Amino acid sequence: MIEVRFHGRGGQGTVVASILMAKALFQAGYFVQSFPLFGVERRGAPVEAYLRWNTRKILVRTNVYTPDHVVVLDPTLPAAVDVSRGLKPGGWILLNASAMPEDPAVFASFRLAMVDATRIALKYALGTRTHPIVNTAMMGAFARVLEEPPLDAVVHAIREEIPIKPEANIAAAQEAYESVVFLRPNVGKGAQPLSLTVESSAAL
Repeated sequence: MIEVRFHGRGGQGTVVASILMAKALFQAGYFVQSFPLFGVERRGAPVEAYLRWNTRKILVRTNVYTPDHVVVLDPTLPAAVDVSRGLKPGGWILLNASAMPEDPAVFASFRLAMVDATRIALKYALGTRTHPIVNTAMMGAFARVLEEPPLDAVVHAIREEIPIKPEANIAAAQEAYESVVFLRPNVGKGAQPLSLTVESSAAL
């Protein structure tokens, strides 16, 4: 079973992203669960949502406390929230970011990837300039980093479930899929500096 925790802020579509990824994974043949951390979602307030998938029926009904991977939709959150809380060593952290983290040592035990989902959302006029909606871009990046679900399944989920600007949202997901930058530290003994191991998705 794979467990993922999503971090975002109210108004960015964090919960919708987890739900649509569950739909895409279900279409790909998995059993899935998707649910938010219950509470009042205020615009700009930190939000969490969870996703599980497995090849067998999922019997667990708790929150995700020790995720295999983490997706961060807001670039300011790592400075405000412990996004790596409970994350299993070697798990992926996928960041919405336009530059390297200021202190990459914070992520030394994990694999790190980033995509400038904010730029992509603005390019396709998703949301507003002050409140871009980055969820579909992050969905495309998610599919690229974790290699599940197939991008076609992500596109299908967006087309079926997002009635507003479906083609723009699909284009954002597709561009993000191709735009991921992988920061691949050796998380075992003798790890190399993160800045020395940058690869773009085009090189993989």
